[in-house]
Amino acid sequence: MKAFTYQRADSAAQAAAAVKPGTKIIAGGTNLLDLMKLQVETPSNLVDINRLPLDKIEEMPDGGLRIGTLVRNSDLAADQRVRQRYAVLSRALLAGASAQLRNKATTGGNLLQRTRCYYFYDVTKPCNKRNPGSGCAALAGFNRIHAILGTSDHCIATHPSDMAVAMRALDANVETVNRTGEIRVIPIAEFHRLPGDTPEIETSLQPGEVITAVTLPPPPPGVQIYRKVRDRASYAFALVSVAAVVDSTRGRIRSARLAFGGLAHKPWRSAQAEQKLTNAPTETKTFNSVADAVLEGARGSGGNDFKMPLTRRILHSVLAEMTRT
Repeated sequence: MKAFTYQRADSAAQAAAAVKPGTKIIAGGTNLLDLMKLQVETPSNLVDINRLPLDKIEEMPDGGLRIGTLVRNSDLAADQRVRQRYAVLSRALLAGASAQLRNKATTGGNLLQRTRCYYFYDVTKPCNKRNPGSGCAALAGFNRIHAILGTSDHCIATHPSDMAVAMRALDANVETVNRTGEIRVIPIAEFHRLPGDTPEIETSLQPGEVITAVTLPPPPPGVQIYRKVRDRASYAFALVSVAAVVDSTRGRIRSARLAFGGLAHKPWRSAQAEQKLTNAPTETKTFNSVADAVLEGARGSGGNDFKMPLTRRILHSVLAEMTRT
């Protein structure tokens, strides 16, 4: 690990003002410290925001929740309001990492965690995300965990967050503040970026912008579920995951929201697939049509081709379970 300076911020605006080239914000540090040890990240300065009053879960006037950026994943998952009204979020959080890591990991940090691509972590290998223009070793390498949707010739990495997938299904918003104190609200659908030809730019955050909270609108109607398929039951990232909210009755689906993890550079949601479920019968033909829409444009890289049939099976299983009543 390379030497760095350290400072504590007294306000979110002060933290934003301190963010310059070579500076990183640190809270739980569950991802950043690992990257620093491997010298994937080599910040010259760390700004600690743990003393800021951003660790509360608050009721919103419209019936939603405002989640401070420093709320720990374990606290968020255990909160009774989250468990009762946003069960898909609680389940997604509990499916991520180990209990020890959830006790340290924060809401804002979870959104900003970086890909677990083997080649991104190995500084001896080319990686456009780590070193723009160097190439993507995963394209012709071991790419079993990599993306099949929204990829480019520059990057096929996936976003590792379980929490972000659930928040995508819930239409969350990300609140930020910049160095002048200006507040911005970013829909989570626009927060994470697809790789295109600039995979090193992972979010829509502007330089000097700091996440202060995530807001959830009132809970949508229907049953909520989070299903995650991984190589082992503990502390493994998703091969494919789905956060689903389905409102159905008497053999028909009124409405549905489907967000997927493990398939793309960001939590993946298909408006076309959800439209096919609106006022649709709960039958295999419907589920096949929805899977076709979700996987439209999917492209495997050899080792991850299995994700396409796996996504179909998971989707069928989840929809059948949620519409069984």
